[in-house]
Amino acid sequence: MKIQWNRRYTTIAVYAFLVIVAAILFFTIIQNFNGFSAYTTRVLTLLTPFVYGFIIAYILNPILRMFDKWLLPRLFRDKLKPKLRRAVAILLTYLVAILFLSVFFSIVIPEIGASLSGIISKFPEYLKTAETWISEIFIAVESWGIDDANIQRMLQSVLQSFDDLLERGYNLIKDALPVLLNTTKQFADGVFNIILGIIISVYLLMGKEKFFAQLKKALYAFLPAPAVERSVYIAHKSHITFSGFINGKLLDSLIIGILCFIGMSIFRMPNAMLISVIVGVTNVIPYFGPIFGAIPGALLILLTDPIKTIGFLIFIFLLQQFDGNILGPKILGETTGISAFWVIFAIVVFSSLLGVWGMFIGVPLFAVIYTLISEYIDNRLRRKGMPTETDEYASEHHKIEF
Repeated sequence: MKIQWNRRYTTIAVYAFLVIVAAILFFTIIQNFNGFSAYTTRVLTLLTPFVYGFIIAYILNPILRMFDKWLLPRLFRDKLKPKLRRAVAILLTYLVAILFLSVFFSIVIPEIGASLSGIISKFPEYLKTAETWISEIFIAVESWGIDDANIQRMLQSVLQSFDDLLERGYNLIKDALPVLLNTTKQFADGVFNIILGIIISVYLLMGKEKFFAQLKKALYAFLPAPAVERSVYIAHKSHITFSGFINGKLLDSLIIGILCFIGMSIFRMPNAMLISVIVGVTNVIPYFGPIFGAIPGALLILLTDPIKTIGFLIFIFLLQQFDGNILGPKILGETTGISAFWVIFAIVVFSSLLGVWGMFIGVPLFAVIYTLISEYIDNRLRRKGMPTETDEYASEHHKIEF
């Protein structure tokens, strides 16, 4: 007997089957969540070298492009074949990375270690200094003829709070040292993955065009052409936004950290290297970064030389003004394309969702989402024959009254 297939009912049956399979898989995962989580962790651990390789390749890609597309063609006038030119560019890229890491580990790390050791060894002196300051405040209050019991209790409370704060900071640093040692051990244990990741990054950089072509080929095989083109467009847009923002911010923060160290060295401020690293790292976070970097730096200087704390805050304010108005716009340009309000919104939201990483990647991630939503809205408006310029909706034809 010949079966008469009905396309409509067959489609419904297929969808029903897929829903049932998905439901079974979902409940199976829920019932065996611990086993599934352990298996997922194992898979991710196996993929760790590839994750490292992708991150390394993505960070080094701008340097590679500079050598491969600009410097080497000018030097050799297209005498090098593409494969050889790419190999030379990769070699130069990794030499630059090795040089930078060598300088960092040979100069910066020892200075930071010396600063931390000095802070830990002098903590008892800092406590005595703090008590002396508060005692001098008591004497000054009495000399002014103020003998109010509430003020005395308030000052005593401030003294106790300050002592508690310093004690907690001291204990935090002491407790952090074993954690740092443990982290160093874990880093040493993962050296194999890092080395393997570097090797993988070389292959990724060497054949990145072919890998992307293979991915597009697979997408065209399984998805409709419009969906593939949209996916490629989103990926390209995301790459431009992320690479422009992340690489630009890293360069900007490196320059700010160096300028901070030079300025603090000129004015002979204590713990210059440690504070400059803090300022440079926190500067990666838009808007809030300067505040996050200035507060611990000011506290470290306050414990050593209170007079220079004011000079440090003025110097950081001027440095951040230079960064925000001159250096930052020159390096970053309009990589995000979103206003200050949405930058702050992205930092607050994504930091609450992803923690510290959300502060770093929240802005470019939100910029991509914002751009895609804006394009979708503009396309909908064009279909309706309406203007896409935002100013048009605050004009005489579209008055806004509050």
